[in-house]
Amino acid sequence: YSAQVDRALDFILSRSTRTGLIAGDSVHGPMYGHGFSTLFLGELYGMSDRDHEIRPALERAVDLIVRTQNPEGGWRYQPIPSDADVSVTICEIMALRSARNAGIKVPESTIEKAVEYVRQCQNADGGWRYMMRTGTSAWPRTAAGLASLYYAGVYQDESIAKGLDYLEAKAMPGSGNVTQSHYFYGQYYAVQAMYMAGGEYWARWWPAVREELISRQTSNGGWVDYQVGGAYATSMALIILQMPKRYLPIFQR
Repeated sequence: YSAQVDRALDFILSRSTRTGLIAGDSVHGPMYGHGFSTLFLGELYGMSDRDHEIRPALERAVDLIVRTQNPEGGWRYQPIPSDADVSVTICEIMALRSARNAGIKVPESTIEKAVEYVRQCQNADGGWRYMMRTGTSAWPRTAAGLASLYYAGVYQDESIAKGLDYLEAKAMPGSGNVTQSHYFYGQYYAVQAMYMAGGEYWARWWPAVREELISRQTSNGGWVDYQVGGAYATSMALIILQMPKRYLPIFQR
C-alpha cells in the first residue's frame, strides 16, 4: 500500500505549518489530529525515500508538543499550555515515543512531567478519570492512561497493576457488561496496554477481543459505530486486529 501511504503523507505535509502544528482547516480540537499526525510521521520516518521531507515536519511537530505541555504535565484540545486531559495527553505521548524511537530529540523532563500528570489522574479504584480534578473512572480512559505510562517508559508499578485489574473487571471483551460508549477508542488503547503487559493479561485479552470484533464485522466488511462513523470504527478495528503482527515500530515491545 505504498502509493496510498504516500498520498497520506502528501496530505499530512500539506497541513504542516511553520509553527509545527499539523491540522485541518476547521477542527474543534487540533491537538488530537496533531498527535496522530506526528505519530504517523514518526512511524514512517526511516521507511520512506522522502525522509528529507518528513524530518523537518516531524521536528517542528515535536517541538510544538514540547512547547504546549501545560504546567500539570499534560495537553488539551488547543496548542496552548493552559489545560490538560488524559484523552489528548495519550496522543502526544505516543507521538513523542514514536519520534524518540526514530531518533528525534525529546527532552527527558517533558516525559517525566507527562508521567506525573497521568499518575495524578488515576483514581483509587485503579481506573482513570478524564482530568486531574475529581471525576469518575471509565474503562476507555483507563486504557488510555495505561498506554500513556507504557509509552512513557513505565512498565511495572502499582499504578499499572491496579489499572490492568480495573480494565479486566470493567471491559473484558465478551463479558457482556462492557459499556459501548467510546468502544473502538477504548479497545484501541486497551489492546495496546494488554499487549505491553504480556503474560496472562495478553493471553486472556487477545482471543476475547479478536472474537468480539470478528463477530461485529458487517456484511460489507466494515464495522459500525453510530457516534463516530464507519470509517473510524473500521480503521480502529483493523489496527486492533493487526496487533500481534506488530507491523509498526510503536507496537513492538
